[in-house]
Amino acid sequence: MDLEQQFVQHISENQGIIHRVCRLYAAGQADQEDLFQEIVLQLWRAYPRFRGEAKLSTWMYRVALNTAISGLRQARRQPPLQPLSPGLSERLPAGEAEETEASGRLHLAIQALPQLERAIILLHLESYSYEEIADITGMTPNHVGVKLHRIRHKLRARLARTTTHSSS
Repeated sequence: MDLEQQFVQHISENQGIIHRVCRLYAAGQADQEDLFQEIVLQLWRAYPRFRGEAKLSTWMYRVALNTAISGLRQARRQPPLQPLSPGLSERLPAGEAEETEASGRLHLAIQALPQLERAIILLHLESYSYEEIADITGMTPNHVGVKLHRIRHKLRARLARTTTHSSS
């Protein structure tokens, strides 16, 4: 199998990583698609230098997050957060609507976090260990633990405020 075929296979097997990063760092569908293409391009450019010292998924997260964060820095603006459409819950079955609203609130709360904190919580939600998160972000595992504790606190507070406001 040549390099290009190998790369395409790796992208196919791990495209969920790229999609998750795109959903957190790009506002709309078009922006997510653009970011996806940019990440794949950066992965392709870096692929010949991938030595296998880290897991492929760890390396892909590192490249994807660096690409997303670099894009935000270049744009010098953060996309506005979009609340869930009020009519959305009426079109979904009851249980699914509640789950979608809850996950939507969580997603918005995560999007409101600073870039590094978004990356850390994303990796944590993907079940990466503190050591793996540290390797991807360039932090120490202890610092990852401290940051995760603070991020969880921020998210709980933000979700509590949105729940209070929506039930009033």
